Amino acid sequence: MGFLDQRQWMASLEQHGELRRIKAEVDWDREIGAVTRRVLEKKGPALLFENIKGYRDGRCTKLFASGLGARSRLALALGFPRDTPNRALVQHVMQKNREAIPHVLVDGGPVKEVIVKGAAIDQTEFPVPKWHYLEGGRYIHTFSSIVTKDPDTGVMNVGLYRGMIGKKNTTPFLLIKGGQHWGAHFVKWAARKQPMPVACVIGWDPIMSFLSGSPLPAGVCEWDTMGAYRGEPAQLVRCETVDLAVPAGAEIVIEGTIGDDPETYENEGPFGEFTGYVSDLPTPRPTMQISCITHRRDPIFCGSLEGTLPGSYSENSVMSSVQRAAIAWNILNGAGIPGVLDVFAPPITNGVNLRVQIKKHYQGQPKQIAAALWGNSAAQYRYKHVTVVEEDIDPADDEQVEWAFAHRVNAGEGGVVIFPGIFGSPIDPSTPMEDRDVAQLGTGLWNRMLIDATRSWKNPRRAEWGGERFPPTVRPAPDDEARVKARWAEYGLGDL
Repeated sequence: MGFLDQRQWMASLEQHGELRRIKAEVDWDREIGAVTRRVLEKKGPALLFENIKGYRDGRCTKLFASGLGARSRLALALGFPRDTPNRALVQHVMQKNREAIPHVLVDGGPVKEVIVKGAAIDQTEFPVPKWHYLEGGRYIHTFSSIVTKDPDTGVMNVGLYRGMIGKKNTTPFLLIKGGQHWGAHFVKWAARKQPMPVACVIGWDPIMSFLSGSPLPAGVCEWDTMGAYRGEPAQLVRCETVDLAVPAGAEIVIEGTIGDDPETYENEGPFGEFTGYVSDLPTPRPTMQISCITHRRDPIFCGSLEGTLPGSYSENSVMSSVQRAAIAWNILNGAGIPGVLDVFAPPITNGVNLRVQIKKHYQGQPKQIAAALWGNSAAQYRYKHVTVVEEDIDPADDEQVEWAFAHRVNAGEGGVVIFPGIFGSPIDPSTPMEDRDVAQLGTGLWNRMLIDATRSWKNPRRAEWGGERFPPTVRPAPDDEARVKARWAEYGLGDL
């Protein structure tokens, strides 16, 4: 599967019945967000808004949303049939995350069709929504891929971070110095007393957003990992005003720098975060000073409605359910933990909760699993609660996991383990405000929890239990089940 640009991706979705064009006039101020939320609740298709109030004429008139807002569409983006099961997608992602095909630089591309600099820069010429009525402004970067570079190694990083329109040519970001790769870059640039070059890519192959929202290891260039996924090099062009490279086929690229002088900070927030809560208070944040915007003629803006609620989750949730599980599985393999059979991140939690299925080899194995995950930088915003089950429990089946939780967990005997005061999310509403002070702490602080829902090996094996440590379940004997199955129609139950 070669690279797609956003328009080819939209055409593929439309061909599969996974895209709906909204031709009625909609307002960028809250209405687009409310429409998108209701479609997510209905488990509906991706959306292309073609008639946005105040944007019938001009530089940009359309908005694309929810391209990866369903498991079926994520499967298509990864090159699989829409009904591919979770485990197959996770194992594919595990493999591709370990591969690379280096990107190549080309002389030009559609993203250079229009180049805007100086006083002509105006972010409001794009139909950027105010997604939610309680947000602090119009969030232009909800599904953008943010490119930065390590000044020591020159290796680029591509991340997914939130950014809000400040002035026409400024964008304050939630930039966390501790735990995020661009945060580490920012610290290095600040030590050199130089602003950090930044390029924000809006709209390209869906694999870009999928991987920019994934915590690959530090020093790995996401453009090269994307090449492995697509089986060919990513074609990049150099930016106009910063020393970075971006996809030649992108819709929009916004270039600039972010400095560490608090005098340049602007207020950012609140924002309807992936937690499903409106996060933060307006807070001075590091702010991008925009030096150039390049884009296609008649570009199509791309954004994502954030915020996970029961019955309604967005692209971030769908991506996290696969990518965070794959990254966790690779972490566990790298730590040498045996017997990992499956890893599942419930989409409703965006990977904050994680379930690991194992063939149990020893009593302390679940604790080793939690320690490996919590000690990895990928756990910055995720893996807060880890549940470990055995091979007879499907980690994706809520009923099975709840049953194991009820009857295999003894909180007073190591079944629940709390790890206090470790790095975590500064946007988690359950975290006390003093533990969310990024300016003082460098990150947020979490108390993490392991639920060991495996059968304890402290129990001796008993002959009356068939040599097992736990009593048998109430499932009928195999020969009784076979006899009933053979007579099922005779019972008059053949329609069940």
